[in-house]
Amino acid sequence: MNDIKFIIRGRHRFLRRMISLSFIIFHLFFSVACYNRGPITSDAWDLTEQQLDSISFYTTHHYTQNYNFVVTGDSLVVVAQQPDEMSVPDVVSIELESIGLEKKKDSITIRRHEHVVVADIKTVPSDTIDSIWVKVARDQLTFGWIHENELLTKVSPDDPISQFIDAFSNTHLLVFLAFCVLTGAVYGLRLLMRKGCKIVHFNDIKSFYPTALCLLIASSAVLYSSIQLFGPETWRHFYYHPSLNPFALPFWLGVFVSSVWALIILSLATIDDVMHSLPLGEAVLYLVGLAAVCAVLYTVFSITTLYYIGYPLLIAYYYFAIKRFKR
Repeated sequence: MNDIKFIIRGRHRFLRRMISLSFIIFHLFFSVACYNRGPITSDAWDLTEQQLDSISFYTTHHYTQNYNFVVTGDSLVVVAQQPDEMSVPDVVSIELESIGLEKKKDSITIRRHEHVVVADIKTVPSDTIDSIWVKVARDQLTFGWIHENELLTKVSPDDPISQFIDAFSNTHLLVFLAFCVLTGAVYGLRLLMRKGCKIVHFNDIKSFYPTALCLLIASSAVLYSSIQLFGPETWRHFYYHPSLNPFALPFWLGVFVSSVWALIILSLATIDDVMHSLPLGEAVLYLVGLAAVCAVLYTVFSITTLYYIGYPLLIAYYYFAIKRFKR
């Protein structure tokens, strides 16, 4: 009789959690879907030639005038001269170059972490280095011109989401993190297994939440790398104009952002279920091991997908994880 009451209470508790989880997901999606696109006026397409050029540049480069950047390089050096003067050498410059000298340019140095805004964009076809020049301004007295290629390597969009993407899109950083995570995770998981602690996939608890979290982490990492691999321009536009609203994005980007929301919700549900299933000390060790497994899954699948290995690896991992949970 007590066993039957325990099973009924367990089912009621699981049902209440699923209802609460469904309500949270519905509330988040409903709240982010409520946005106003703004009024559409009759003269919306009555644009000047300069405005049309700005729109054309925006569609290919994903930024335009009045766009805000933050300097992420050591420094940003801009010149006060006009691009036409820089790209076409005058007689004095030719004479100085013939004797091994260079004409002095009025340059301004903008330091790291300082904010700049795009003031103007000019195309100089005669420039053999880079035909696009960008005028950036730190304030009303500090402004100058710089090649677009040089600018974009030293700045990041002035948005925390873009800067977060910039940090985690660094290949060298990913490789270094993968090495550190794999080394630490293998050592930590081996130590936990020797002590007989609960570990996801190997000595798991009777809850599907941890396994579901691992599967969602792996799937999100594969989707993240796939968008970068097959839709680089779509990802670049999202990088310049990030949004946490999945309904305001293209389909696959919307799916990825939805998976990020699902990860947050599922992580909270997993922590709650683990804390109710294990004593405090064992629950903390289990969550530490789960975090290590999730870190390994993210680094492995995000890197291997760039070389097309992640897709069959994901199928094999799904088979392994579900089979281990059933056992």
